[in-house]
Amino acid sequence: MKYSLLHDLVKGLFFLHNSEIRSHGRLKSSNCVVDSRFVLKVTDFGLHKLHCLEEINLEEIGEHAYYKKMLWTAPELLRDTNAPPMGTQKGDIYSFAIILHEMMFRKGVFALENEDLSPNEIVQRVRKPVSEDQEPLRPWVSETGDGDDALNDTLLSLMVACWSEDPHERPEVSSVRKAVRSLNRDNETSNLVDNLLKRMEQYANNLEGLVEERTQEYLAEKKKVEDLLHQLLPPAIADQLISGRAVQAESYDCVTIYFSDIVGFTSLSSQSTPMQVVTLLNDLYLAFDGVVDNFKVYKVETIGDAYMVVSGLPERREDHANQIAQMSLSLLHKVKNFVIRHRPHEQLKLRIGMHSGSVVAGVVGSKMPRYCLFGDTVNTSSRMESNGLPLKIHVSQQTYDILMQEAGFKLELRGSVEMKGKGMQTTYWLRGYKEVEIPDFGEEFA
Repeated sequence: MKYSLLHDLVKGLFFLHNSEIRSHGRLKSSNCVVDSRFVLKVTDFGLHKLHCLEEINLEEIGEHAYYKKMLWTAPELLRDTNAPPMGTQKGDIYSFAIILHEMMFRKGVFALENEDLSPNEIVQRVRKPVSEDQEPLRPWVSETGDGDDALNDTLLSLMVACWSEDPHERPEVSSVRKAVRSLNRDNETSNLVDNLLKRMEQYANNLEGLVEERTQEYLAEKKKVEDLLHQLLPPAIADQLISGRAVQAESYDCVTIYFSDIVGFTSLSSQSTPMQVVTLLNDLYLAFDGVVDNFKVYKVETIGDAYMVVSGLPERREDHANQIAQMSLSLLHKVKNFVIRHRPHEQLKLRIGMHSGSVVAGVVGSKMPRYCLFGDTVNTSSRMESNGLPLKIHVSQQTYDILMQEAGFKLELRGSVEMKGKGMQTTYWLRGYKEVEIPDFGEEFA
């Protein structure tokens, strides 16, 4: 705002000095008015002859008011008893310097630091000629202004030059205008309202940029959440949750479920530190996940050392048993070369079971939603795993019947096995598929 008002003042003074009026003659801060758009207007110029006819009675207005009007008057005009009524351009420059001091320091007209002088005393001291080794009386200049050091230094230099004792040393109004314009570092207009509107536009543009930036950050975080949800749930189910649709439980006539766990895991855990157990499971499941990604299956969950995978849902497939069988063979090959970090010479013993049948699948919970499978097929698959043997793939009769419809699978009859809640069940061992055989783990696991 200071710059806008200062620019308006210089603009008005420049106009007067380059018009037929030539000078103001009575320039003071009370002659500088501000309109509704915060534009400073210079008033009370011209009509010099009428002002000469106006007699100012000292006794009527009082000494203080009488001399206060002279505080903006240049010293050479105070000394000249026949000073021109229209003043001089150099006198206007001096008056401009006094107004500039008021604007910069906001201490009132001709503020002094340690001297309490009346307007009469100030006028008399300014009027009094000074020798070359004396400093003329001028308003007090503080070492600190409004916090902008570069702006203050420029304005202070201009102000001191404008109130120079020698009128010839004061700059022309064109030089003053050039100096003031140089302060306009942001190419602002002189009008305060225009500047405010311009800054509001800049703020709006900055706000748009900030909103765009925050939007991109939000979208990036949203994508991370969506990617995580796609890892936790089947993509089709995750998309339904993201879109806000309710996920209805769905029945599947036939799917194949894989269960596996680590034989002797409880004993192994008791002989290992918790960190070693976590490292073991993390290494194992990272290896398993890399294998699972190569097949049309869905990893349902891992609970401790248990690993559950299904094929045939949520995307219905005819080859679900084929996919689980081939995946099981690949996992056994992966286990063959798997190294337990803290027991590198010990073979990890994986036990696998698989079964085919109908299930119902749906999302359970909202805080931490889980895609769960329900039905007797899930229980039977778990029983197939728990009744199996280490490093072997235990196959139910139902899965066997499906696999035998395709050429290439090698299955061996295990016989009848007593299963809790199921009675005697005929089961099989999966030995291979085409050229892929189960790995050789030695005579101990033959």
